[in-house]
Amino acid sequence: MSAMQNGLERQGRFRLSGKLAAIAVVVLAGCLWIATSRHGGKPAELAPDVPAPIELAAADVATVNLMTLSRSLPVSGSLSPLVQTTVKSKVAGEVLSLTVREGQEVKQGDVLARIETRYIKATLDTQVATLQKARADLALAKLNRDNSDAMLKEHFISQNAYDSAASTYEADLATMKAAEAQVALAQLSLDDAVVRAPISGTVVSRLVQPGERVEIDGSIVGLVDLSQMEFQALAPASEIPGVKVGQIAHFKVSGFGDRIFDGRVERINPMTEQGSRSITVYLSVPNPDGALKGGMFGQGMLVLDKNAPAPTIPAAAVRSEAGLPYVLVFAEGKLYKRSITPGLTSEDGGSVEVRDGLKPGEQVLLAKLDDFKDGAPAVLKSAAEAPKDAAATPAAKN
Repeated sequence: MSAMQNGLERQGRFRLSGKLAAIAVVVLAGCLWIATSRHGGKPAELAPDVPAPIELAAADVATVNLMTLSRSLPVSGSLSPLVQTTVKSKVAGEVLSLTVREGQEVKQGDVLARIETRYIKATLDTQVATLQKARADLALAKLNRDNSDAMLKEHFISQNAYDSAASTYEADLATMKAAEAQVALAQLSLDDAVVRAPISGTVVSRLVQPGERVEIDGSIVGLVDLSQMEFQALAPASEIPGVKVGQIAHFKVSGFGDRIFDGRVERINPMTEQGSRSITVYLSVPNPDGALKGGMFGQGMLVLDKNAPAPTIPAAAVRSEAGLPYVLVFAEGKLYKRSITPGLTSEDGGSVEVRDGLKPGEQVLLAKLDDFKDGAPAVLKSAAEAPKDAAATPAAKN
């Protein structure tokens, strides 16, 4: 009896399993029908794998800007007044007075010194007397010549007599002119006994003292004009081909803090300095306030080349492949490789001019990137911080 019951139970369980299997087949068929209807009657295909976008921080991207870059040459040297002179005596004599001292400003024509004039005045008086006698002799000679001319016309004297009177007149005329010249020289010496400043400037040194005797061409004072200085800068001979008249240098001088002075190249020495490979470049430096003094030392940069405003990027953005420069451009949520033609580099080496390949406003990648594929999706970190399911979609156009 029990055996029969066990058989019936097994038969009931088998029928139940069959029914469950049938139900599962029906459910599976329904799912396939739904999937087929959603995909145009064809079985659904597996979606291809989409690479995750490269996340970029704001610091990894730089914008192409219009900038002006220049190539410069370090220069250093000393300053000296462009115009400087030593005032000398034009007459000999004792120095009666010296009216200026070192550091004093003078104008052109100001009296600097006075030299004793007694001997000069005596010479002048002698020359004046000689001139007066010459004029009297000339007047008498003129009268004799005129009378002789009248008498010759009346045939009262011979031609030789007239010629003698005329010759005497010409000789006395020359004597008077010589006397006039001697008077002018004596007067000039008297005027030169008052020594005046030939230029406006500053007294550098007093080379004589009152009571001392000076000879002709003796030094009295030194003068300099500080309104225009000359910067004598040393430059490597190898860089001279790039140095041209008219180029501008910007330099600093010790003691003036961050104040910048400007100089313009006026001349270039054709020879190197003895014992070195440097050549002196002479720059004119305006100094209207007289702040710069002779002998000061300056250091700065001479601008050799300067471009017009051009697209510029950080030097870190420039990459190289087989010796050819390129950048990675970030645009429309992707990274693209693009060849460029670099130009000038900034003095600090941080920026590079791009002569061809980029436009202002475009964005380039600064960070290093391994295993890069052209057109790889990328997204700025600010956008990547959105929910992860949103990050999986293509980045929005910036």
